[in-house]
Amino acid sequence: MGLKEKLHNISEKVKGTKFQTMFGAIHTLFYTPKETTHSGGHLRGADDLKRTMMNVVLPLIPLLIFGMYNVGFQHNAAINGFPEGIGFFSSEFWNLDNFTFGALKLLPLVLVSYVVGLGIEILFATINNHEVEEGYFVTGMLVPLIIPIDTPLWMLTVAVIFGVVIGKEIFGGTGMNILNPALTIRAFLFFAYPTWMSGDKVWVAGAKERANEIMEGANLDAISGETILGSLAQGQELAYSVSDMFFGFVPGSVGETSTLLILLGGLYLLYTKVASWRIMLSSVIGALVMGLIFNGVVNAGWITESSKFYSLMNTEFWHHLLIGGLAFGIVFMATDPVTGSQTNKGKWIYGFFIGFISVMIRVFNPAYPEGVMLAILLMNVFAPTIDHYVVQANVKRRLKRLKAKTA
Repeated sequence: MGLKEKLHNISEKVKGTKFQTMFGAIHTLFYTPKETTHSGGHLRGADDLKRTMMNVVLPLIPLLIFGMYNVGFQHNAAINGFPEGIGFFSSEFWNLDNFTFGALKLLPLVLVSYVVGLGIEILFATINNHEVEEGYFVTGMLVPLIIPIDTPLWMLTVAVIFGVVIGKEIFGGTGMNILNPALTIRAFLFFAYPTWMSGDKVWVAGAKERANEIMEGANLDAISGETILGSLAQGQELAYSVSDMFFGFVPGSVGETSTLLILLGGLYLLYTKVASWRIMLSSVIGALVMGLIFNGVVNAGWITESSKFYSLMNTEFWHHLLIGGLAFGIVFMATDPVTGSQTNKGKWIYGFFIGFISVMIRVFNPAYPEGVMLAILLMNVFAPTIDHYVVQANVKRRLKRLKAKTA
C-alpha cells in the first residue's frame, strides 16, 4: 500500500472526529487540498495560501541564520571589544562559536512561537469545525525576529496567546484580522513588560542578566548593548559605520539588523508578487521626507544642540532606513496584504504615512526611539478608511463623467 493510500485510509478513519482538523492541517502541509470545483469554467492556479505563506517565510530564513551569527557576535564583542575593520565575509563574524551561541538562544523562541501559535489555531479550528489555515506560518517566524533575544519563553507564550486570540481569532481567523498579528504580539510585550523590550540591556544576549548579577554584588564586567537609536536618543555620537549598519553588525532585534538581507528579501517578495511595491516605495518616500524635514529644521537653526531632540533630528535623513526596524517593518510588516490598504491609490497613502509617522515617533519619543511598530499598527486601523474614501472618490469622478456625457 502506497503512502497516499495509507493517508487516505487515515483520513477516512478520523473523518467526523476531533482529529480531523489536525490531520487535515498536517496533510495539506505536504499535499495540495483535494477539494475541486464541479461546475462552470475555472482557471486553476499553482499558488494557494500555503505557497503564498511559504514565499514570505523563505526570505526570512537568511535573516534567521544571519541573526544566529549576530547574536553570538554581539555577545562576544560586548565582552571582548568590537573588532576593527570587520567585513561581511570576516571570519570573526562567521565562526561556529557565534552561530552555536546564537542558535541556542534563538531556536527556543522560534519553537515556542510555532508550538503555541499553531496549537491555538488548531484548537480554534477544532472548536469551530473548520480547516487549519496557514497564516501563522509567517507570524510564527516573524515574532522571534522582532523581539529581544533574551525574552523569557513564558513571556513569549503569554504574548503569542494574546496576539493570536485577540488580534486574529476573534476577528474570524486568517484573512479577517485588522491588525498585523506579529506586531500585535510585539505591542503586547512592549506595553505589558516594558523593561524587557527597551533600554540598553535587552538587545545583546546576557546583558540584562549580567547587569542583575552586578547589582547583587558579583565581581563582573557589565555588558552594554545599546541600539543605534537608543544612543542617538541620548545625544551620543553615531558609533557604527554605514557599512556596519548596512550589513547588520549592530545590536537590535534579530531580524532587523541586516539591511542588505532585508533588501534582498524585499526583492524576492516583489518577484513573487506577494508584496506591493507601491507600499514599499511610498513608505521609503515617507521616511525620507520626514527625515529631510527634520534635517531642514536643524540646518535652519530652529533646534539647538541642547535640545533632547537634536541628535535624532540631525541624523542624516537616509540613515533612518539603515537603523532600527524601519526597513524590516516596511518589507515584511507594512506589506501584509490582509491588514494593509487594498486599492492602488490607498497603498500610496498608507505606505507614505507609515514611513512618515515612523520617523516622527523616533524623534519625538526619546524614551522609545523606534516608531515603526506603532506606525504600522496605526495605519492598519486606518487602512479600511483610506480605501473607503479612495473608492468613493472614484465613484464621484465616474458619476461626473457620466453626467457630462449625458448632458
